Amino acid sequence: MCLGVPGRIVEIADAEKKLGLVEIAGVRRLTNLACVAADADAVRASLGGWVLVHVGFAMSRIDEEEAQRTLGLLQEMGEVMELQEQLAAGDEARRGAGVAGGGLAAPPPMMGMPDGGE
Repeated sequence: MCLGVPGRIVEIADAEKKLGLVEIAGVRRLTNLACVAADADAVRASLGGWVLVHVGFAMSRIDEEEAQRTLGLLQEMGEVMELQEQLAAGDEARRGAGVAGGGLAAPPPMMGMPDGGE
C-alpha cells in the first residue's frame, strides 16, 4: 500500500525538468511533477494546484476540497495513533510496576462466588 499526501504546488523550481516545490503541512519539498504535467507549460500552469505526493513524485492532481478532506483524515489518524502510543506507554508502565495482564488488573473476587468471598 502506498500513501499519497496532499500538497500544494507553491513554486516552480525548474519547468523544463518538471520540478516544483510542494508544501505539505507547512514543509516545502522539491517534487517531481512529470506524472501530472506533460510539458514545461503544463508545469508552469500547475502553480497553486493541489497534488497527491508519494516519495517525491506528484502522482495525481486533486481539487482543494479533496485535499482538505484528506488532510483532515490524516490529522485524525495521527491523533488516534498518538492516543494508541500513550495507551501502550501506560501499559508498559503498569507492567513495569508488576500489574498483570498488560495493564488490566483482575477484578477483586465477589462475595458468594466460587474462588472468592465467604
